[in-house]
Amino acid sequence: MTARRFAVVRITAGLLIIAVLGYGYGAQVEAGGSSPFDYFGYFTNQTNLLASVVLIITGTVVLTGRRIPVWLSNVRGVATTCLLVVAVIYNLLIPGAGSAPPVVSAILHIAFPLVVALDWLLVGDRRPLAWPRLWLVVPYPLLWLLVVLVRGVTDGWVPYGFLLPERGLVSLGVHVVALLGTLLAAGALVWAASRSPGLWLRAHVDW
Repeated sequence: MTARRFAVVRITAGLLIIAVLGYGYGAQVEAGGSSPFDYFGYFTNQTNLLASVVLIITGTVVLTGRRIPVWLSNVRGVATTCLLVVAVIYNLLIPGAGSAPPVVSAILHIAFPLVVALDWLLVGDRRPLAWPRLWLVVPYPLLWLLVVLVRGVTDGWVPYGFLLPERGLVSLGVHVVALLGTLLAAGALVWAASRSPGLWLRAHVDW
């Protein structure tokens, strides 16, 4: 497959996921109402949106004939890491569609994370990520956690039950540490995978 075809596939996949997120939000509204702030308060929805935008940008860069810049490879690595965490936590700890339509849940928690992970591993248009930059996987999820915790003690809304303030500081602390540990472990896998030459498009990375 040529670089342009990969670019079109990535852009199409990103747009499809944005459409799925829109459909999921519409279903939530029909089921009783949900503000966009609540809907995108879920790490799953935020991360799928982030990864979609990154894929669209990556595809657009390739279509314009430019090499993928280092900063975009770093952002793509962070998005891939976060989607891996979404897949692992959902499928091991909190399976079930919840309030989302089952097909939407399956796409956001299984199908798209798998597509993004395979894209990262098999398509070589990304440079090996520098290990000292592994810390880049932390700021976005940490900011998300802080916002969620503030909301939990102010308006009482949290996206996941294990983050409820009434569970106590010890339980909350254990879950936060576990989440960050899972994030760093997933990031290490993504950083290590960036050293794989991939099967296609190695020449399109900006070294």
